[in-house]
Formats: sequence, C-alpha cells, structure tokens
Amino acid sequence: MHFSSIFFRRFCLFVAGASALLGASAFAQESPYFITYDHHLEEPGSLEVSTNVIRGSSKGVNAFAGSWLELEYGAKAWWTTEFYLEGQSTNHDSTVFTGFRSEHRFRVLAREHKINPVLYIEFEDINGANKTLKEFVGFDSKDDQAVSNAEARRERKREIESKLILSSDFKGWNLAGNFIAEKNLQQGTWEFGYAAGLSRPLRLAATASACALCRENFSAGLEAYGGTGTWHDFTFHQTSQYLAPVIAWNLPSGTTFKISTAFGLTDNSHGSLIRFGISHEISRFDRHVKEWFR
Repeated sequence: MHFSSIFFRRFCLFVAGASALLGASAFAQESPYFITYDHHLEEPGSLEVSTNVIRGSSKGVNAFAGSWLELEYGAKAWWTTEFYLEGQSTNHDSTVFTGFRSEHRFRVLAREHKINPVLYIEFEDINGANKTLKEFVGFDSKDDQAVSNAEARRERKREIESKLILSSDFKGWNLAGNFIAEKNLQQGTWEFGYAAGLSRPLRLAATASACALCRENFSAGLEAYGGTGTWHDFTFHQTSQYLAPVIAWNLPSGTTFKISTAFGLTDNSHGSLIRFGISHEISRFDRHVKEWFR
C-alpha cells in the first residue's frame, strides 16, 4: 500500500474523531485553490488540519503520489502560521519521508480594501526526493522527478521562500496573485515563480435551512502557475507552466474537500497533476486546549 493511501485513511479517522469530540465547527468558506494564496487568514485561535495528495504522471517519469499533512493555526487576526510534514511514494521505486516546512503569513492591512496585501515567509528543510510540488520556481522541470529516490534524497534543501500575496474580493469573486522568490540557503541564486487564481461560490445567498449539497457550499475557479527563471535569467523560456480548474465543497461541519487537475502547458511540465485535499477546521481550538488542561 502506498504512503499516500495509508496517510489518507489515517487522516480520515482523525477527522471523524475530532468532529465527534469537539462537535460542529463554525463554518467558513474555504478557498478552492491549491497553489495560490488569497488574503483570507485562519480565524484567531482556530486550527485547521488537512492532508493533500498529488498524483503525477508523465512520459519517461514513474508515476508518483506526494502527500503532506498540514496544520494551520490562527495566531492573531493578522498572523497565520502553518507546519507541514511531507512524503512521497513512487511506482517501481520506494516510499520516503521528504521533510518539513514552517510557514507564516502576515496581513498588512487590517480592514478590507480593493487590493489586500499579505506577506509570506517559509522555511523548508526537505530533500531532493520531495514531490509535493507546492510551487514552481526557476527552471523546475518534470525531469527533476525522474531521479531515483535513493539518489534524490541525498540532496538536502534548506531553503527560504517569500511571497507577495495580492488579493481582492468583488461581487462574490476572488482574484489573487502571488509573486514567489525562493533561495537555497547553502548555494545557488534566487529563483522566481508566480501563481494566480480566480474563483467564486456557485451561489452567494445561503438557503434558509442547512444542507450539505446546497450550491453555496461549492466554489469553483481556475489557477495558473509556473516558474519565471532566476535572478540572472528572468524568463518563461524552458520553464514549467500549468493551468488548473479547481473546485471545493465546504460542509457546514467545517470539513472541506478540494480537487484539481492541472494541465502542463510546456515541454518541461508534467502532462497532468491531479490534486486532492481534505481539511477540517476546529473552531477556537485554543479554548479547547485550555479546557483540557484545566
């Protein structure tokens, strides 16, 4: 059984147990994006637990499944912090743990504006076998995933990643753009990339009675993302570029399901990348922790 299958099953059991112990969570519309960030942060004191799986396949590259466990906590109204544990399983190869990430997002403006900026900083301690493909920078290529796990995991990547997030809500739509800069702390130059997303709930007005399949619980959109070269060679030439429809189903209980299929647009891109995510928000997790230790 692949790492992703075991990971997904265990997480589903965790979600079911957390829901039973803590009861219904406050419902919030979750973004359908996988790569793009908007300006909406986690509610202060709330914890969101999620797992995501990406399935990739291309000619000349063994099919693989990258998985990561994500813990997102609203530290303040203007500050959200996240922690990731990551691994992957490659057909005809092996299953390996690939590292962790620590991420922080800071909202610059407290109130809503036409354009809302957010600053993002992330530290990564991963190895070369990582296949979560959470972003594409520089000249990232599908050939990077063709190296065997035994060889790739020897490469250690301690990297710093920053993003300028610009996001706007208008007439039910969300439009977001991310400008990405990443650098290996031990060697190399700055690598750049981008992500952009447009999304909207299928219906803005909520129905009078709670229901799981109401149209307002679904949101759909489109993402575009890819690399833009390096500090010394800023270009789209020989980079990976993707276009991805996305859809999310937000249940009133606080659980969200997301799915996306990304289509590669260049020779360096994977033919397709299928992403699936499930998350559960525990509203005011900080109060539950205080009660547990009281």
